[in-house]
Parts: sequence; structure tokens; C-alpha cells
Amino acid sequence: MTKKQKDAEKIFITNADEVLQIMKQEALRMNLKGVGIVCFIPGNETQSWVSKMIVVGATGNEGYNFIAIANSKASEMAETLQNSGSKVRKVKVGEFDYIGGAIKKIDSGYLIATFSGASGEEDLAVSQKGLKWFSTKFE
Repeated sequence: MTKKQKDAEKIFITNADEVLQIMKQEALRMNLKGVGIVCFIPGNETQSWVSKMIVVGATGNEGYNFIAIANSKASEMAETLQNSGSKVRKVKVGEFDYIGGAIKKIDSGYLIATFSGASGEEDLAVSQKGLKWFSTKFE
């Protein structure tokens, strides 16, 4: 890992709790329950990531495991480097092809924010709110 990537990882760790709180507040404002995850992928291709998760009221419901779905969205983005549900390729086993996760290229790698617990559009709104704030910490 380069010095720039190590520095970015430190920025991620320093700010991960705050961005998750921003996502939580947005979800609560929208009256949603679910799970939010943020990740930092160092470099131009996925070889590793650092992540943090928050539960907003529920880890799931009778039919859905929000933790699993949020992780599936993050995993899809880590491989495609596109927002989840982007349909840039055929869906693989372990993926749901659900929208709701957002990814952004930064100088030292990629930032991912994902939420699961509501409609894809609502999940994406929560993810984008967090990612927009979080990306400013890396400028």
C-alpha cells in the first residue's frame, strides 16, 4: 500500500463513524430501518477493503437480512467499480443486483456507501447522502 493509500485509510477510519451517523440520520428522517455500510478500497482495483457498519433500528425483518443485502451491494460494487444494480454485467451468484449502493473514485482508491432496508431508490438516497459528505474528507 502506498503512503497516499495509507493516509486515505486513516482518513476513512477517523471519519467512518461520523458518516454512518449521517446516513443513520438520513434514514431516520426518511422513516427507514436498515443497515448502512461504508468501505474504502485502496488503489485502482479491489485487493482489500476497510469497512464499518451501522444498524438503524433493525438488522432485518421476517423475509430479508439487511446485513447480507448491504454486503452483497458492497461486494458487487467492489468488483464492478460501479453503483450496485448498474447491470454492467451478468449478475453473479451471491449478488442480488439491487440498487442502493454508491461508489466514488477518489485519488487513493474508492469509497463505497450502501444501505439496505427500504426500496432501492430510498436506499440509494441514504447511500448518496453519506458518500457526498464522506468524499469531501478525501479532497
